[in-house]
Amino acid sequence: MVDLKGNPFYLDDRGVKWVEETLASLSREEKVGQLFTLIHREEDKWKEEADFVIDFQPGGTGYRPMKAESCWTVSNYYQGKSKVPMLISGNLEKGGSGIITEGTTIGCNMQIAATDRVENARRQGLVCAREAKTVGANWGFSPCVDIDYNFRSPITNTRTYGSDPEVVAAMGKAYVEAMQGQGVLASVKHFPGDGTDERDQHVVATYNSMSCEEWDKTYGKVYKTCIDAGVLSIMPGHIMHPAYSRKLRPGIKDEDIMPATLAPEILGDLLRGQLGFNGMIVSDATTMVGMMTKLPRAEAVPKIISAGCDVFLYSRNLEEDFQLMLDGVKDGRISGERLDEAVTRILATKAAIGLHIQKEERRLMPESREMDKINCEEHQAWTREVADQSITLVKSDGTLPLPKGQGKKILLYKIGDDAGIHGLTGGNFNYFKEKLEAEGYEIEIFEPSMALEMRVRKYQEVIDAYDYIVYFCALATKSNKSTVRIEWLEPIGANAPSYVAGVPTIFISMENPYHLLDVPMVKTYINAYSNTMENVDALVEKLMGRSPFTGKSPVDPFCDRWDTRL
Repeated sequence: MVDLKGNPFYLDDRGVKWVEETLASLSREEKVGQLFTLIHREEDKWKEEADFVIDFQPGGTGYRPMKAESCWTVSNYYQGKSKVPMLISGNLEKGGSGIITEGTTIGCNMQIAATDRVENARRQGLVCAREAKTVGANWGFSPCVDIDYNFRSPITNTRTYGSDPEVVAAMGKAYVEAMQGQGVLASVKHFPGDGTDERDQHVVATYNSMSCEEWDKTYGKVYKTCIDAGVLSIMPGHIMHPAYSRKLRPGIKDEDIMPATLAPEILGDLLRGQLGFNGMIVSDATTMVGMMTKLPRAEAVPKIISAGCDVFLYSRNLEEDFQLMLDGVKDGRISGERLDEAVTRILATKAAIGLHIQKEERRLMPESREMDKINCEEHQAWTREVADQSITLVKSDGTLPLPKGQGKKILLYKIGDDAGIHGLTGGNFNYFKEKLEAEGYEIEIFEPSMALEMRVRKYQEVIDAYDYIVYFCALATKSNKSTVRIEWLEPIGANAPSYVAGVPTIFISMENPYHLLDVPMVKTYINAYSNTMENVDALVEKLMGRSPFTGKSPVDPFCDRWDTRL
């Protein structure tokens, strides 16, 4: 049932023998343990949590970003206590910072795409793999190859390479090849494809609204490109595909259409059958509401495996979920054949990246001194290049470049400046202010009290007081946030761009490319895609005219509106 010598495993005789012998050596409980990939969050309680994890002998574990030393220490402990080498993972979407707090943030997918250089997606994969390896990680839940068709989506947005399937396919392929070339397995996500719905699968089961024919030409092409390139794992999301479920299961009732993680027709007939994927399927987090609400957990836990996933990602309660999975094996809901198939693919994936040989040769963990490679000069240089090449001048009325700042006054507005997804970016408003001051500008920060009704300054006084108005907007796309729109202050949009007709106004979006929807009146608008210090540095160079704007928008920043173009 599993082609161990074919794409994507390509195992030699030694690898095949290890998979077969290891499978035969595992008890039923140990096979069930291999299905689980858990999560580690508590940096200061790692030993207590690690011992709890090791009791279950899971197939893998993942980290939220921690200090490099903690990551290395935990990985070393896990691998030393594990009968079978573990897959150790991180959400490596923007760089090594997805697993290591000191790691490089080379840029989100949309920023990479805005450079219009596939080479930067390759560098993105290299940075992620190199830095993850220094702390013993060998698996990235990346790249995200969703297609951003719906500008209202609060969860795809800058996590995608944009709205052009050709670009998404090319950049996803480059990332996969670069990461796996370093011996770190990639995981393209979120099958069958996010980006058409305007809801977030973290908090509700969403669906891909495309017809089968449309899907084949877009998402299907992206996934087929990555499969042909040898991607070792694919992550389905808690995303339904009604058109394909109805096609593959004629007569299926609407209430029986399940998210991909629970849908055998989507995982078996479509992903395995039509697209020919032979690798490992890892569910998206089983703690998400999108999965939790479709079936009682006692049914859903074993069904994730029986439906076609090989790996059960994260747990609400490990003891409970393990027992529910074991019960599913004991009563036949997960057949012995399906259990062995899933574990075979997990073991084959481990062998494909050489974990069996590394364990035998006692080199599952790198030397701790290799952590010196984290955020190295080459990675920093690539990050600066991406920043310079990506920042996009969406529209301008001739206000730019700004003149030398001496004697010029700017009224500076702050909107957001919160952290990006998983806390990898944010907090650069003050840094931006200091950069403008270093250019000679006198900066006044807007305060809500300046716009109270009946006591607001006279319009002409504002016009006379400032040479420019600049908005620094950093509202980040992140899970569990139902929308990424600007919420103006009371009363009546106190901090909205009310003075565009009288003072040259520049709106800079550091995170979300679609804010023109809320500020169509602004005549000079810039998308920077990632709220990092490197982007602020590059942004100021462009504002001052010392560097040209070369970024190319990967999406329609005008949101298909005529007034946003004015």
